[in-house]
Amino acid sequence: MTNKKEIAFFDIDKTIIKINSGEALIRQAYRKGVMSTLGIMKAIYTGLQYKYSMTDTRKLIQKMGRWLAGLNEEKFNKISNEIFKKDLIPNIRPAIIKEINELKANGTEVVILSSAVSSVCIPLGKHLNMDAVICTELEVEDGKYTGRPVGRFCFRDEKLIRLKEFCKQRNIKLENAAYYADAIDDVPALQAVGFPVCVSPDKKLTKIALEKGWLIQNW
Repeated sequence: MTNKKEIAFFDIDKTIIKINSGEALIRQAYRKGVMSTLGIMKAIYTGLQYKYSMTDTRKLIQKMGRWLAGLNEEKFNKISNEIFKKDLIPNIRPAIIKEINELKANGTEVVILSSAVSSVCIPLGKHLNMDAVICTELEVEDGKYTGRPVGRFCFRDEKLIRLKEFCKQRNIKLENAAYYADAIDDVPALQAVGFPVCVSPDKKLTKIALEKGWLIQNW
């Protein structure tokens, strides 16, 4: 393995930014009257299920996607743009901005790889001058969300699949790739690359990172 990072992938929620973009979207949707009181209560409960590992995370993500069924795409994009300016930009980790800039200066390709939706990931990618964005895309019919993803949700094993495909397209060996992430669900992608970086990781990922000798950055 060389010391050259040819490509570096970055998760968004709790990695590039200090918060969860999905939670920010839900709160803004409730404020705008797009989500009902019952809906926000279900969202809070789902968030607790995720936090305390009460059910399979993939099922929770699918459930979150279904909440958007019937929502007008234009209205949702407007909400996404509002939370991008109000919540996401102020919560970008300064150390991550420095890291991205240093990588780019050394000729490393920088890419967002996140389970977050495209209406959040694409603007953030442009703001940070990323080279590419890989994320969850939501299916739209007649200007409204169906609640289903285009393909699969970009989560856990799907992240690994897309990371491998992206590297293969660019003829980059996985040993020369880095992945920056924060959660236990990112382990499949982290263990596949030559440079796994755990950014302010959760307790479960911290334990694995210490066992495997992965770099931990408490940014």
